[in-house]
Parts: sequence; C-alpha cells; structure tokens
Amino acid sequence: MKFFSDLFQILKDVEFANPYTFLLLSLIIPIIGWQIWKRNKMQASLRVSTVAAFKKSPKTWKQRFRWLPIATETIAIVFLVIALARPQSAFRQQDVEVEGVDIVLALDISGSMKAMDFRPNRLEACKKVAADFVSGRPTDRIGLVVYAGEAYTQCPVTTDHQTLLGLMSKVKFDLIEDGTAIGDGLGTAINRLRESDAKSKIIILLSDGVNNLGYMDPYSAAEIAKDFNIKVYTIGCGTNGEAPYPSPYGIVNVRTEIDEALLSSIANVTGGKYFRATNSQKLKTVYAEIDKMEKTLIHETTFENKADEFAPFLILALFFFVLFIFLRYYVFKTIP
Repeated sequence: MKFFSDLFQILKDVEFANPYTFLLLSLIIPIIGWQIWKRNKMQASLRVSTVAAFKKSPKTWKQRFRWLPIATETIAIVFLVIALARPQSAFRQQDVEVEGVDIVLALDISGSMKAMDFRPNRLEACKKVAADFVSGRPTDRIGLVVYAGEAYTQCPVTTDHQTLLGLMSKVKFDLIEDGTAIGDGLGTAINRLRESDAKSKIIILLSDGVNNLGYMDPYSAAEIAKDFNIKVYTIGCGTNGEAPYPSPYGIVNVRTEIDEALLSSIANVTGGKYFRATNSQKLKTVYAEIDKMEKTLIHETTFENKADEFAPFLILALFFFVLFIFLRYYVFKTIP
C-alpha cells in the first residue's frame, strides 16, 4: 500500500520532461484491434445446423476472463509510455522578504450612518468593503478603531485577520454616545500606531458627518499624525444632497452634511488623500485605489530542484508485462 500512496503523491505535483511521448498512446487502439483480429483468426470454426444445445452450457472461467491478457498488455504499455515521458517532481524553496504596512481603519458609527443611500445602510456597507480590503492584504498588520461621540479600539493592529474580521462583524450602533468626534477617532488610531516600527503606517478614516464632539481637535490630531510619519487617507461617506433615513414614522429624507474641508485638510497635512464615496460601488473603488497606492513590497527568491520519478512507473510496466506473458502463454495458452 505504501508503494501506491507514494505513487499518488508523485502524481499530485508531477511534471513531464518529454510530454510528447504521450502521443505513443494513440497506438494502443490499433494494437488492441490487431490482437483481437489475430485471436479470432487463430480460432477454429465448426459449422452446425443449430447452436441451441450450446446456449445452455455453462461458461468456464477462462471464457469469462479471456480479455485479461489484452488488458494487462495495454496497462503495461500505458505505464511504459508514462515512464518514457520522464515524470519529475520539483522541490521549491522560497525566500520571501516583506516590508510590512501597519494600517488602522477608523470607522464612524454615529447615528447618521443608519442612512440608507448605501445598502442596507452606510455602516453595514462600509463594514463589508473594509472586510474585503482586509482579506486582500494578508501580510499587513491591521487594526480597527470605531468612533461616534467618543472613540475606542475595537481591535489592535494584528496579523490575525480572522479575529479582526470577527470583531468587525460585531460593530453596531449605540455602542457609545452618539455624535461625531473625528479628532478623538483619529487620535485613538494614532495611538495604536505611534510605537509601530513598520516601514509604512497609514490610517483610513471614514466619516459621514461634521465634527461636533470630542476632546481632541482634528487639526491638532493631523499634525500629531504627521510628526509620527503616519499617512491618513480620509473618506467622506454619503450621497450629495439628501439620503433616506429610518425613523419612528418610516423612511424620511435627511440632508447629507460632510465636512469635506476638514477631511481634505487632514489628508493633505499627513501626505494622504481625500476621497468622496457617494454609493457602495464608489466606496469599493476608493478602497481599491488606496490598496494600489499602499502595496506591500515583497522580494521573492525561488530555488527549484527536480528529480526523476519514472522508476515506479517502469516497475509497474514490467510487472504487467510479466503478468501478460504468464497469462498469454500459460493460463490462456492456445493450441495452433
């Protein structure tokens, strides 16, 4: 059994040095046809008026298995052709150097994020797009800060993206006092990155409102981010004009008000960029653009060592050929 398990392991990642040898397999059908024609020609014939008496006679095991010599011969040819094609296994070793990027997502969870211009609402749409962004950057350390009237860290920067995505899925409304404390959200995100030794440190801050609460001035927070060499990308989330909003009286339209001047200033001071996302598709485009601008640099060196693996196939070809000889000239021997 170990022989066959090793053979299966070889076939999983096998490469062939002489793949054109497989063209020889096209000769199998003519060989089988010639063997059948030769066997039928060598059999003697007898004319009788009826074969009714022979129909009830039982068949012998030799009659039932008379196809075995041809089958074993065919299998021997197949394994011989595989051996001639020179199957090879390749051992590869990769030396990867990663220049890490530490990222903190600062997500607005204020009541205005319930607006339904994004489906099903702004918060859920932002969570989904952010989750896709995290999944697309497997080598980076990423954290999550949420803010409304105050801010807190939902997940510190980590490479355990499964934990991060699990904590992100638990983010909901009314976890903290309502409001929009952009300065506090940015300050908390900076605090998660200020001691990072990563080559590149960025914050992606998303807001759909105007700063109206908090202890930290957003402009001062931007200057602090600049001092720590932290680049801030800001996203204004919401349609232009009005957006549908759930209320005790049903869906009503509310005016969208975003402090774009503040968000643009934060991005400019830190060397980042401001984006406006007016729908879910635009939000995906924004994250995709940030992803392109902040790519992780990977240096990869590959070593490859190939080894011939034809021996098992040659052994099998020899085995079935010997079996064919034994069956053809001893078990199913015919008298000329």
